[in-house]
Order: sequence, then structure tokens, then C-alpha cells
Amino acid sequence: MKKTTYNVSRRTFISHSSKATIALGIGSSLVGSAFLTACGGEGEETEEGKILLSTGFEQTPLAYEYTALEPHIDAMTMEIHYSKHAAAYAKNLGEAASEENVDVSKPLEEVMMNISKYSTKMRNNGGGHYNHELFWKIMSPTGGGEPGGDLSEAINGAFGSFADFKTKFEDAGKGRFGSGWAWLVLDKNNLLQIGSTPNQDNPLMDISEFQGIPLVGVDVWEHAYYLNYQNRRPDYLTAFWNVIDWKAVGDRYNTIVKGA
Repeated sequence: MKKTTYNVSRRTFISHSSKATIALGIGSSLVGSAFLTACGGEGEETEEGKILLSTGFEQTPLAYEYTALEPHIDAMTMEIHYSKHAAAYAKNLGEAASEENVDVSKPLEEVMMNISKYSTKMRNNGGGHYNHELFWKIMSPTGGGEPGGDLSEAINGAFGSFADFKTKFEDAGKGRFGSGWAWLVLDKNNLLQIGSTPNQDNPLMDISEFQGIPLVGVDVWEHAYYLNYQNRRPDYLTAFWNVIDWKAVGDRYNTIVKGA
């Protein structure tokens, strides 16, 4: 599969004198104005603007083959996950958008942050589509290792060390009862937080008890790992560190925090 480049027009949305003075907020008002401007606001398209922050309503192609993440995520799981589960969310989201007169030219994030105004069908399928679109993009056949730069500093500052971060993140995934997602997010104070959400909910949703701007999301539904790991969700979460694309996550972090 050919890797796809996404062009996103945006303008720098934060004016700051230091890394500590960031104007971010959570909810349909503050994140709606800050994050969505970064996703696809007016302004001149720049090279760094190619980093995809906004999510559309249609499923985008994988940037790698189904076999590319083996042995950590097997090819059959990837194929079923992408072409069946995620494709169904995208299809049903399109139906919901049509039924509820949603402007699909705008970022899906706009719907997520106001999801309380929409149907259960929109919530489940919009969340499922958004979550999976992020999931595919933060994994890579050349992933693994540790983050660098500002993201590394932020992780060490928030959690003490990268090792402690990994433990806390895995605990969030292991501790999610039933199906759901584990997340690394930026909260309203521009601090990194770890948490989880049930089903296909995500931290952008205004109904979510755990809120923030997602940087990393890991699917802990059984369909994401059962063929290879059966009931061993902890093993799947440990294996995920071998495929996470820290360059993609770091670019996402820098674009949101610094507008660059």
C-alpha cells in the first residue's frame, strides 16, 4: 500500500512566550477554537501543516501492509481489524452523518467535541472511526524505541521516567473493564495525562469522564488482539511498544503545543 500524504491548511493557534504559557482548554468551546484551528483553520498552507491533525469521515488507506507490524500484530488481525471492524464504523458514520445533516467537509473532531447533541449511532460510529484513524497513524513497521525531544521531556516531567510512563499506560489498558481504549492526552492545562474510555468513546467527547486532546490511543477491544494473544491483553499492550511511531506522536505533540 502506498503511503498517503495529507495536506492540512492551518494557522498557528497559540501565541506564547514559553512552553509553559499555552492556551489550551477541554470541551466544545476551548478545544473547539484552539485545536480545530490547528486541525484545519484558515491560513497559508505550510510544510508542517501536512501533519494530519483533523480527521475526515471516510476511511483512509493504511500506510503499510497488513504484514508490516508482525510479529507484534499479526497480518490476519490487521486485515480483519482494518477492512471489517474499522470499515464498518466508517460506513455507519457516513449513514449517521447523512441522517443528522452533518457537514462532512468539516473535521470529525467538531462532532466529537459536541457528541452530546447527536445520536447513539453517531457516538458509537464516529468514535470508532476517529479512534481507529488515529490508531493506524501512530504505528509503524519501524516503530519502537523511545520518544525524543520535547515529548520525551514532557513524559519524564509528567510521569517521572519513560519506564514509569509505560507502566501507567499499560495499567490503564489492563484496567479498562470490557472493551475500550487507553490514551495519552494533553489536558486543559497542557499537561500529559493517561486514562481510558469505554467502548468507542474518546477523550474529545464532551460526555467523556476522561478528557483531553489524544496523542496516543490503543485499542483494547478483543478484536484488536485476540487471534494472537487470546485473553492475554497485558502481552498485547507490552508488544505495542515495538510498533508505536514516536516520530508521528512527537510531531503531533509539537504541532498541537507549539503550532509548528
